[in-house]
Amino acid sequence: MIFIAILIGCILGAILGLNAPMISYTYSSYLAIAIIAALDSVFGGIASVVKKNFDLKIFISGFFGNAILAILLTILGQKLNVDIYLAAIVVFVWRMFMNLGTIRRYYVEKWSDIIKEKTAKQEKKKNNENDEKNIG
Repeated sequence: MIFIAILIGCILGAILGLNAPMISYTYSSYLAIAIIAALDSVFGGIASVVKKNFDLKIFISGFFGNAILAILLTILGQKLNVDIYLAAIVVFVWRMFMNLGTIRRYYVEKWSDIIKEKTAKQEKKKNNENDEKNIG
């Protein structure tokens, strides 16, 4: 179900992105950090689905909370003439890679289990055929 929602979101984003006006250079840093924060929340949501502890309230609050905090850090950094947003980028990207690692490990283990089951079934079938030949 969550994958259908992700697919619909991607399609809507692509359609809206093609029809959206160009973002001015003034606001591009705000948009970039908000997108990175939102992607962090999306990867965190997928990882929590994999871990079977997904909570929609936590996901939505994290999605908007992270984006707003990142934008506020960008504003503060511009007012102070310090690139504070780089710290947010480092943290969010690090968390995205950690969540991606969790997702990757889950699917690698799942695929490994499927391969082991197929191999075990083939071995069992081969042993049964050998037993029938020895009996016959």
